[in-house]
Amino acid sequence: MKTKPELLAPAGDRECFDAALMFGADAVYVGAKEYGMRAAAKNFDMDALQAAVQTAHAQGVKVYLTANTLPRNAEMDSFPEFIRQVQASGVDAVIAADLGVISAVRTYAPALTVHASTQTGVVNYETARVLWNAGVKRVVLARELSIAEIAEIRAKTPPELELEMFVHGAMCMSVSGRCLLSEYMTGRDANRGACAQSCRWKYALMEEKRPGQYFPVNETEDGSFILNAKDLCLLPYLDEIAEAGVCSVKIEGRAKAAYYVAGVTNAYRLALDALSTGQPVPEWVMQEVSNVSHRPYTLGFAFGQRKDLIWHERNGYIRDYEVVGIVQRSEGGRLYVSQRNRFFAGDAVEILMPRVQPLCLNVTDLRNGEGEAIESANHAVMDCSFLCDADVPAGAFVRKQTAE
Repeated sequence: MKTKPELLAPAGDRECFDAALMFGADAVYVGAKEYGMRAAAKNFDMDALQAAVQTAHAQGVKVYLTANTLPRNAEMDSFPEFIRQVQASGVDAVIAADLGVISAVRTYAPALTVHASTQTGVVNYETARVLWNAGVKRVVLARELSIAEIAEIRAKTPPELELEMFVHGAMCMSVSGRCLLSEYMTGRDANRGACAQSCRWKYALMEEKRPGQYFPVNETEDGSFILNAKDLCLLPYLDEIAEAGVCSVKIEGRAKAAYYVAGVTNAYRLALDALSTGQPVPEWVMQEVSNVSHRPYTLGFAFGQRKDLIWHERNGYIRDYEVVGIVQRSEGGRLYVSQRNRFFAGDAVEILMPRVQPLCLNVTDLRNGEGEAIESANHAVMDCSFLCDADVPAGAFVRKQTAE
């Protein structure tokens, strides 16, 4: 590995933010209540943003703020005050897609570092150079690039210009996220963070003279998902990505839950650490990205044009595990957890902890918050405990395999 890249994790709320820190992110990207491409996420108001930045900086972790929508005129009128507040919060960089927004950041918050979002659609070195000359320090490369193309961009751009690449998470059917399908179908503008995921709906054909008779595009009884992109996973190829000159590897998922953030961040952290010391990535680390909710994985465009980008079978996710509890503390040979999904005495569970292989054990001597023996933890967020000799940190996740 040439130089170990920064590991950049997503956070849609404070719970996800804390999971990203705990499970090894070098930097976390978040959204404010405005100008971000994930309007459905809880996001951060300015007070919460400042508090998150302080927490991260105390641990040596950077925070980047997304301002990557394509704002209309009225939204631009209020942008100067917004970006001044962002600068005051202490974030390390702002991620922007619109050239007017990039210019406004340089004008109204000159101390802020600017990263050009993947929505900018950087697919060649000339565009990267133009952005560098406009004051952009880092470009988040388009997902449509191969590793070989990225290496060429690296070779033909100023060495001070940083290159960031998405390596994991949901893929957009449109080029670098520029899409009008959601707005056309529902009036929700994907370019202002309100995507309705219309590409993932179930579609069929209807012939003009046969109203009410629907014909699937392909021959399955479930219909057709002709635009439903698979999820990206480049965990096995981090060495090649680093050799191409990528300085930051990015996980998609600001709309995902804290367990997803923890599990995927942990896997990439362990893989990067292993590769940087010349060690092979353990097989169980590779498996971890399949233990979170996901669609079938694809390598995307990493090695050229691909034909396996679409999941034709159905919408939804593959979920082989579910979180049943969040660890509150480990004390006196017992693990105290806050329940998230029902589980039973005798269940086989796993404990997901930072930077180590998950701990497997059976739930023994299950008790409620009052210390009474119980057969099941079946009330949402109830306190409970069971036997565990290991020292498990607060915030670890207790999970079990879902029934087949």
